[in-house]
Amino acid sequence: MTRTQVLESVHGLTVLITGAAQGMGELFARRACADNAARVVLWDLNAQLLEETAGKLRAAFGHESVETQVVDLADPAQIAEAASQALSAGGIDVLVNNAGVVTGKPFAQHSTGQISSAMAVNALAPMYLTHALLPQLGLQRPGRILTIASAAALVSNPNMSVYAASKAAAASFSDSLRLELEREPGRNLAVTTFCPTYVDTGMFAGARRMLFTPLLEKQQVADRAWDAMLRATPMVLLPWTSKLGQALRGVLPRAAWDLLAEKVLGIYHSMDDFSGRTPAVVQPAADPGRGTAAD
Repeated sequence: MTRTQVLESVHGLTVLITGAAQGMGELFARRACADNAARVVLWDLNAQLLEETAGKLRAAFGHESVETQVVDLADPAQIAEAASQALSAGGIDVLVNNAGVVTGKPFAQHSTGQISSAMAVNALAPMYLTHALLPQLGLQRPGRILTIASAAALVSNPNMSVYAASKAAAASFSDSLRLELEREPGRNLAVTTFCPTYVDTGMFAGARRMLFTPLLEKQQVADRAWDAMLRATPMVLLPWTSKLGQALRGVLPRAAWDLLAEKVLGIYHSMDDFSGRTPAVVQPAADPGRGTAAD
């Protein structure tokens, strides 16, 4: 398998970030600007918030090459058109699949629209976008793909069936793609899959703390994900309790793990009081189950 070189920064590279108007997406954009990326392309569904974020970045960094594009990631046609424009403008070197939506309620209470939207934004959009950009990634310049999945992809949890399914699909896709690309000669391209627990972006408002697992601070999480991407780290589980949970889930009988997760660790009650982020006014309008906010 080929080895990909470690990058010190994204200096001189073109970075595309989805869900870039707020949360971790905005923090990734700040890192790209601070690294003096050649171009920083920001995608989001909320046009007003996207332009406000781009304006702040241009003012803070004097970085005129901050571009915005309003894209509904639940629409494959919009992804294809926007990706084509990005390629025509000079191509992409670093893709950050960051956009996501959270659904936190019993499966029976989901509408079919909410199920479809969560799967489209969280699972299918990273596949469609990566597929569109892949022919040129890592060929002329070093390339990176960072996909923000979730610890929910690895541990079952009540009230997270749809979200967990979508993030499990994203994580499996991302790491399988990594293995394919490592076998492909001639590319300087690495894939990183990042799986955090709940992050304080507002998307997990109301989520309960789990034992030894506080709500993660978004700046620290974004920095950890960005640094892992630069180092070409294959997969990151955050925090350390996620790794412990994986180990215990693997060795304990199912009944014992369920008891531990519910009564001791608090995992199975962590979404009991979930409220989520108050939906922002979006231009263009989106249905209630749709969005592109960052995890």
